[in-house]
Amino acid sequence: MERFTGSFTQQEPIPEAGIEAALRVLNHGRLHRYNTAEGEIAEAALLEQEFAAFTGARYCLAVASGGYALGCALRALGIGPGDRVLTNAFTLAPVPGAIAALGATPVFVETTEALTIDMEDLAAKAPGAKALLLSHMRGHICDMDRLMAICDAADLPVIEDCAHTMGAAWRGTPSGRHGAMGCYSTQTYKHMNSGEGGLIVSDDPDLMARAILLSGSYMLYPRHRAAPPPEAFERVKYITPNVSGRMDNLRAAILRPQLADLPRQLDRWNKLYRAMEAGLRDTPGLSLITRPAEEHYVASSFQFLLPDWPAGKVRAFLARAAARGVELKWFGAATPQGFTSRHDSWRYAPAQSLPNTDRILAGLIDLRLPLTFSTEDAALIARILRQEAAATFQSDEDLAEAPLAD
Repeated sequence: MERFTGSFTQQEPIPEAGIEAALRVLNHGRLHRYNTAEGEIAEAALLEQEFAAFTGARYCLAVASGGYALGCALRALGIGPGDRVLTNAFTLAPVPGAIAALGATPVFVETTEALTIDMEDLAAKAPGAKALLLSHMRGHICDMDRLMAICDAADLPVIEDCAHTMGAAWRGTPSGRHGAMGCYSTQTYKHMNSGEGGLIVSDDPDLMARAILLSGSYMLYPRHRAAPPPEAFERVKYITPNVSGRMDNLRAAILRPQLADLPRQLDRWNKLYRAMEAGLRDTPGLSLITRPAEEHYVASSFQFLLPDWPAGKVRAFLARAAARGVELKWFGAATPQGFTSRHDSWRYAPAQSLPNTDRILAGLIDLRLPLTFSTEDAALIARILRQEAAATFQSDEDLAEAPLAD
């Protein structure tokens, strides 16, 4: 039987241009973004300028992490204790965590079979909410035209969590450019890799002025090159607290060459995704996620559903795949595993009834597609999964106690 021997967590090395840029920063020692020599432009300021151009945004801020970006955007909107903030029921812990960390209340919105936010549930829960923190979870983009119509009608500002959709778009509009602010991550498993890091974009001068001050600019904000005009800072500079979370010049230097090469990398990810999709199409007992024509996706991971499978069979399938070298994540597990958790494990949020989300997560399987994989690797993984899914689905054994692979 075929077996996969690659690593699902091994990234490509930092490109040579990034290593050279990092060495220049290390050699001069000015890692702090505001520690510059006369006439020098900080790497962080240049990254912001270049990422603003990449997304088409007027303003951009580089910060310490994607999670910090979410919290900073919420603070810039004025979210505070007791506020109801809507977010996807299907997401990762940093999203509701950013809401709860401000003393606000996460209110979860149901999930569709397309793994996107449920519009009817969103419309029902919008009245009285202070914001929507929209997670484009695992790179799946909902109908943004319909979503913005619902939110505009409810006077509900939108922050987009684009940790998995850097470079993606809906009807040609880049992900992160529909709402009031867009937040991105440059953590190792995202589309650009600086270990940790984040970016915020916006066209709103007041929101971005507050975000820059929040990030710890002190009175050095004139050194930003993708920032609002001075008058935006004058309105808020004495009333905005410093919640330091700046990106340093070392990480910015590593990221700038990656940003220049991002379109090519995005195309490589999508080729892996299409190879997986082709290999798993029409597998008995397995459903692929439908991608709408309006969505230009960037697929650095792959998801599929095992609809109505009992938990024992899902666990058996995971174990069989693991025995052949394929590492899968299951969003229906009763307890958190690694990075994977579900809404009922985030006990800093009130318990909520989400039957449709629970039904979908019970059969939702996820795997990473690092660029260290080839399309031949993706096809091999798909063959293994196709064989093991069909065998498990057709089995009549009692699988209730089947062990879950590590």
